Amino acid sequence: MSGVPLRVLSWNVHGLRDDRAALVGLVRELAPDVLVVQEAPRRFGWRHRSAVLADECGLVMAAGGLPALGNLLLVSLRVAVGATWCLRYPLTPGRHLRGAFFAQGRVRGASFTVSGSHLATDPAERPAQAAYWKAELVKLEGPVIAAADLNEGPGGGAWRTVEDGLLTTTEDVPTFPAAAPSRRIDGLFVTPDVGIARYEIIATDRARAASDHLPVLADLLLPSG
Repeated sequence: MSGVPLRVLSWNVHGLRDDRAALVGLVRELAPDVLVVQEAPRRFGWRHRSAVLADECGLVMAAGGLPALGNLLLVSLRVAVGATWCLRYPLTPGRHLRGAFFAQGRVRGASFTVSGSHLATDPAERPAQAAYWKAELVKLEGPVIAAADLNEGPGGGAWRTVEDGLLTTTEDVPTFPAAAPSRRIDGLFVTPDVGIARYEIIATDRARAASDHLPVLADLLLPSG
């Protein structure tokens, strides 16, 4: 495999309610270029709280937060970020408002677009959210990286909708609940022009202490510009 390396970490951080030192320490150890966060700060003071998290992790805020309903993008200084935008899914009365962020990035001359989302726990509304997200993903040109807590596994319709035309690992390694994983509900997907050199679920004691989800780590190879 050849290409421009990009390390991506996707993690539902459980609203930062668990062992924050473990979370920050693991992110710093893994040293991602791109960190896609689900359940990031989304209410009062979200900008400051997100900036503090980014600083603790040795990263910078790039996109998302409240406008993406708690989906947040943090990046290393290797990554130049261009246009960013957010998508909100239609609200089901009585349920949580959810959405996604999109950001155009560039590293060592290689360009890409990254998007992060967190789909509903309710199986009745999840398929429509997956379809809304997918409709935006298919509009993108060039290498695309999509990462999410899909709240269902590869056998589900929403997962299949997102995965269609994209690549991910075929290994069925569970990500939730972190203490005793039994379900693979967190995924990372790329367009066929992106190489996957490594795809790993980080199942260490520190990962289990940091959140109720295990993080997804991928070492990708982007086509050079």
